[in-house]
Amino acid sequence: MTVDDTNSGADDPQPPPDAAAADQPTPQESQDGSADRPRDPAGDVPDASPDASERAEGADRSERPEPPAGGDQHTTHHLVEHTAEPTDNPLAIRLEHLILGAERQYTPFQAARTAGVSMDLASRFWRAMGFADIGQAKALTEADVLALRRLAGLVEAGLLSEPMAVQVARSTGQTTARLAEWQIDSFLEGLTEPPEPGMTRTEVTYPLVELLLPELEEFLVYVWRRQLAAATGRVVQAGDDEEMVDRRLCVGFADLVGFTRLTRRLEEEELGELVEAFETTSADLVAAHGGRLIKTLGDEVLFAADDAGIAAEIALRLIETMAHDETMPALRVGIAFGTVTTRMGDVFGTTVNLASRLTSIAPRDTVLVDGAFAEELIRTGEAPASEALAAEAKAGAEKEGAAPPSYRFALQPMWQRPVRGLGVVEPWLLSRRTTG
Repeated sequence: MTVDDTNSGADDPQPPPDAAAADQPTPQESQDGSADRPRDPAGDVPDASPDASERAEGADRSERPEPPAGGDQHTTHHLVEHTAEPTDNPLAIRLEHLILGAERQYTPFQAARTAGVSMDLASRFWRAMGFADIGQAKALTEADVLALRRLAGLVEAGLLSEPMAVQVARSTGQTTARLAEWQIDSFLEGLTEPPEPGMTRTEVTYPLVELLLPELEEFLVYVWRRQLAAATGRVVQAGDDEEMVDRRLCVGFADLVGFTRLTRRLEEEELGELVEAFETTSADLVAAHGGRLIKTLGDEVLFAADDAGIAAEIALRLIETMAHDETMPALRVGIAFGTVTTRMGDVFGTTVNLASRLTSIAPRDTVLVDGAFAEELIRTGEAPASEALAAEAKAGAEKEGAAPPSYRFALQPMWQRPVRGLGVVEPWLLSRRTTG
């Protein structure tokens, strides 16, 4: 997703002359983007948190707008539920102190001034990170001041432009917000069951967080460095500078069939378990076979691969694995090959739209691919152009005493059909080739 922050400073709030003036509501920022549906990040520093958006089954996943980073409403600090006030829950304050490692001592205006950053820029950073507006409550720490200094310092040193610094804040905020929500909802919730009668969950939470925090922090940095190394390696291997941003990739959607109907039949807990199993299985298969999971959307996953053979293997493995699981609905997959634009870990462009359209028209338990993907499989020798040509190649090889070509996949052209917004396309049915 790309958000142009170049001129957004003109609409951002100006530094208040005093703390009283800073209690006035600040306009919230909005953004247009991809189909990703980030969860509402919790926080207690300015400025905005995303709203949830519903998605209808069968709609185009690649063109659904991303929820805005902030709502249209104006919110003063005394209306925000997670405003830091002296009457807040004592355990919550203790946990916050444990996690952040510092006491609350600054209002937003004081933090910006201490960091040497304008309130205008500080608000943009906080809003991009997904933090809620707290007016001028004294809720910020030295860590907040240091973070502002670092981001602003990267801009002053010329290492990042101001819009890029805002993008760094946004991508980090959205990713870590989802991670933190998942860890609390799925991980800590199960571990904080009172170990013996008479103990409350809150009595268990603090010592548990105290033990886990340093280990989880180290693990987070390790995984991030590993992923950064892999992403950097892919970029530097690009053919030219233009390809570093606009790259040719195989993009695939895998979609559970009839998911909306399923939600009406299953209990919430059963539905959650099904979605988690689907996402986990998909993520493992994509990673194991050399692809990259771009995002999950509950009943759908979006993946990418540099190589057509890898993408084809992932798609067929997904179909085969889900078909052997009686608890799973049928699956359908669509793949397209072409130029995509990458932003904030997401992918955009006509190729992504086409993959989404192919998914929506694919029969259950099948994989449909576009013509460019089929041509790439043929070019790399992964699939024959036709069974007749494959038979000719085999006969010619046997006549010369050479080994016949070996194909992993088979392609069958389907009827041409018009696709909304993309004109007429000719899908190809992808399958495994069982003959030599």
